Amino acid sequence: MWRYPATVLAHRGGGTLAPENTLAGLHQGMARGFRAIEYDVMLARDGVPVVMHDPCLGRTVAGTGNVFDYDARELAAMDAGGWFGRQYKGEPVPLFVEFAQFCKANGVWMNIEIKPAPGYDVQTGAVVARIVSAMFADEIAAGESERVPLLSSFSHAALLSAREAAPQVPRACLMSELRPDWERRAREVDAVAIHANHRHLTAGQAAQVKAAELALFCYTVNDPARARELLGWGVDAFCTDRIDLIGPGFPIG
Repeated sequence: MWRYPATVLAHRGGGTLAPENTLAGLHQGMARGFRAIEYDVMLARDGVPVVMHDPCLGRTVAGTGNVFDYDARELAAMDAGGWFGRQYKGEPVPLFVEFAQFCKANGVWMNIEIKPAPGYDVQTGAVVARIVSAMFADEIAAGESERVPLLSSFSHAALLSAREAAPQVPRACLMSELRPDWERRAREVDAVAIHANHRHLTAGQAAQVKAAELALFCYTVNDPARARELLGWGVDAFCTDRIDLIGPGFPIG
């Protein structure tokens, strides 16, 4: 059962309209009416979580080497926007705590993907889960589960670690393709949802996930016709890069 306040999430904050995983991207998504986003978190060398997708620099953040070669404040001083456009040059890598606090203060619900750099699965899962647990302690205590972020990951070890560190923060299993043991893996981490690549999902698989009483989320859906088809299969929610084509009120608006 999807307990959260949105069907459509802005992928990495601003989709294709702004540099991904930045405050500029978040502002772009909010300007389009989105109050639910998906974004990625990994650890810097000093164990401080930052909002980034790639474990190495060069694609969206100017520089060389790996994320874990730098402390968080060093990463925050790097340019995470110039690759996208001159107007975004100097846009910093966000620190996770500051980014999440901004989202919470502005009523933006979060699907946080735990994206550990190689070898940092357990540590990353635990750190992210503990921070979310502390930040949303009041909501958790009040039983307001719909306001608490959902943690997702391709890393089973990270999800197990998150469950151990903060079992009260909900988790979702990310899978490009539904593997034969998808339900067992979901139960092992007490997942509330399966997050699947829509390109590999079939109507039959969607029905199986729903029959298992798990929510079903898809990434990254950029075609309105495909989005309608997925919702018709019983998919609960999805993220999109095309926030210019698929608005937060889709399929109505």
